[in-house]
Order: sequence, then structure tokens, then C-alpha cells
Amino acid sequence: MGFLGLGVMGRPIALNLARAGTDLLVWNRSPAAAEALRAAGAAVAGGVTDLFARSDIVLMMLADDRVADEVLGRDTAAFAGLIAGRTLVQMGTTSPAWSRGLAEQVRDAGGWYVEAPVSGSRVPAETAQLVVMMAGRDQDLDRVAPVLRPMCREIVRCGPVPNGLLMKLSVNTFLISMVTGLAEAFHFAGCHDLDRATLLDALDAGPMASPVSRLKGRKLLDRDFTAQASIRDVLYNNHLIVEAAEAAGIPSPLLDICLELYAETSAAGHAGEDMAAVIRALEARTTP
Repeated sequence: MGFLGLGVMGRPIALNLARAGTDLLVWNRSPAAAEALRAAGAAVAGGVTDLFARSDIVLMMLADDRVADEVLGRDTAAFAGLIAGRTLVQMGTTSPAWSRGLAEQVRDAGGWYVEAPVSGSRVPAETAQLVVMMAGRDQDLDRVAPVLRPMCREIVRCGPVPNGLLMKLSVNTFLISMVTGLAEAFHFAGCHDLDRATLLDALDAGPMASPVSRLKGRKLLDRDFTAQASIRDVLYNNHLIVEAAEAAGIPSPLLDICLELYAETSAAGHAGEDMAAVIRALEARTTP
């Protein structure tokens, strides 16, 4: 099985697969990232063509659709030869329309296509606690699901492409709204001179507590914005949600506001920080 993309999410996912004994062949645009996989027992491909030639199933966790198009060579004659007879599993977050187009192109080239975006950030990826949202033909999902088991807690079947990505964007609508609301709660409490450690205790003891609220609440309390899900990535996801809502003719008032706040945080130089750092935009908007 091949694996393309060993970034913040791809690397721990691939490591869990390799440690589970998967016969794994990996490739990354920055070769140094593959060394940890080599140490875990994976083989390292000489390039994308080499990886596809030696793999029946290829998992792809790349930064965005632009990078995926470039890596796959979608606008070249070589694409069909790369894909024919193979199953491409798209795990990254992209627009649903882009994924639908790629699925059609893969099918026309004689391959098979599965969406498998994940819910969870770096820590769940490291601990194999991700939730995978699969979409595609039933027979393709039956073939791919077993190989994904070592890197996740749950696999949810969502129907045909692009329902996996639409489900991921639905989940992220709640996640982004929740974390932004949590940041606003901490900002509100601080502006009223409340003890924010006590706020966190109250939240943790109440019915709204969750692993996300506990994790992000602690980050807000400690001002520890080491990235698990970065402002940059959340802003990208937020754009995808708003664009998908507009394309469907539905309102997205909460995510419209969140988009402004994450864009302001990024523009202020905090794109690489954790999404909890969105509190910085609220602080910047506050009159001294």
C-alpha cells in the first residue's frame, strides 16, 4: 500500500499503519520526512511514479487540492497510466466539487476512488483515535476499510462521493464554532476580571465538557498556542465550508464571522499557532 504526504497528519497516520505491520511504501515532497517511516519499517519510494507502480491502494494526505493536482500530474498524459488499476484514497480536506471531479477522472482512467477525510488533529492522529468519514462505491469501501483500521477509532460510511468531504465540512462547522465560542468565553471572563482557571473548572464539570473543550480550554488558560490544528489550516477549512454553503445557496452566519476572526488572526502573524489563538483577534478588537 502506498502513502503520499507525511506532514502534520500524514506522518502519524502512516506511522500507525507501519507499526501495525502494514506493508507500506511512502513518499513525501521533502524526503527527510520519510526517515521516521523508514525506521518504523516502511519502504521509501523513489518518486510518485515508483510508488504507484508498486501499490494497489494509494492513500493521499496532501496539503490541499493544488498540491494534489501537482503530485498526481492531473493535467498530464501520465495521469491515466499512474491511476489505471489502482485505488486512490483521498484523505485530505478539499472542496467537495474538486473531489467529485477527481473521482470522475480516476474512473475514466480505469481506477477506483474513495474519500476518507478524518476528524481529529495531531494528537488523535498520533494515538490512532481519528474518525474516518468514507465515501465511494460499497465494494471499494469494503476493500479499503480494513487497511485503515490501525489508524483510527471509528469508520463512518457516508454514501457516494463527495459525501465524505461534505460530512467532514459539517463536522468542522461544529468544531470551528465551538472552539471560537470557547475562546470568546475566555475573553469575556478575562475582561470581567474573572479567574479563568475557575471558568475552566466550571466548564469541565458541566454538560458541555468534551475532550476538545478540555484540550483547547487548557491551551487558552496557559496561553499555549503550540499548533495541533493551526490557524492556517482552520482558515482553509473555514473557506471551504463557506464556499460549499454559498454553492448550495444556504446561509452560514456563524462561519462567516469565524472566517473574519481566523483571517484577522492569520494576518496578525499567528497563522502557525493553534486555532485557540483566535482569541488574539477578539483581544485586538477590544477597546482598551
